Order: sequence, then C-alpha cells, then structure tokens
Amino acid sequence: MQTIVAIGIGSALFVILGRFVTIPSGIPNTNIETTYPFLSLMGALYGPLPAALIGLIGHTLKDLTYGFPWWTWIVCSGLIGAVYGWATRKVDLKSGEFTKKAIIYFNVVQVIGHAVVWGLIAPTLDVLVYSEAASKVYVQGLSSTLLNSIAVGVIGTLLMKAYASTQTKKGSLKKD
Repeated sequence: MQTIVAIGIGSALFVILGRFVTIPSGIPNTNIETTYPFLSLMGALYGPLPAALIGLIGHTLKDLTYGFPWWTWIVCSGLIGAVYGWATRKVDLKSGEFTKKAIIYFNVVQVIGHAVVWGLIAPTLDVLVYSEAASKVYVQGLSSTLLNSIAVGVIGTLLMKAYASTQTKKGSLKKD
C-alpha cells in the first residue's frame, strides 16, 4: 500500500516540478528539469518499477497540462525511472547510509542511463514515430543527456544524501 501511495504522490509531485520548477535551456522543448532528481530519489526509496510508473504517469499528466502528450519522451521518463531504481538497488537510504562509493556508482550509472535513454532512444523514437527531423531531436536528446545528468548528479545526489542523513544509521544505539 505504501508503494501505491508513493506512486500517486510521486506522480503528482513530478507534474508540479515539471510545470513550475524548470529552467529553460535555450534549446527548444529542452529544459533543466528538477523532475529527474526527484525521480532518482523515488527510485532509490521504492525501486525500479515504482520509479518507472512515477515517470510514466507523471510525465503523461504533465504533458496533458500542455495539451498533447509526447509519448516517446513519456516512455523514456519511465525508462530512466527504472534506471534510477536499478542503479540504487543496493543502496539503503533508510538505513542512513549513502556512501561515497554508492554515490559514485549511482552517478556513473545514471550518466550512462541518460546517454542511452535521452541521447539515443528518445530521439530515435521521435524520428520513427513522429517523423521529426533527426538533426533537431538528436540535439535535444544530447542536450537533455547533459542537463539531466548534471541535475541528477547534483540535486539528486543531494536529495539522497539529505534523506539518508535523516535516518537512524545501521548499528546506532539510538531508538526509533
């Protein structure tokens, strides 16, 4: 039940962040997003499937507020949520630990994930599904790769570190 509630609340927060907490990058339809750092935290807390659903549902609802869902990138939001959950599958933030080794591993995997998802899959799907100009969508995809990797690397890492610091560390004598 907790996971279902997290998917619902996470999707709503994804919409709010996507609508109101983005920074234009100067590249059409490409922004510096706060949705993906948040999604990385949700992936670390709940795993690949809930994070994928939050990405799918949240991105769909966000796009509907603009009028038209862009399905190729919606699917990719789900994929990157799954990547975050997979990259943090051995990280237990609830135990109060987010070690330097875990931070480095997560960030290497998330950068590779962004490169594959936004740099390759999203623009390729745009060309195949929407007949978009390859030169345009690959620039958008590579820009998204860079911007999302930095946003998640900085903001996502800080969110996970902050969350872990609020938890009782494993082996602590402190009572819950």
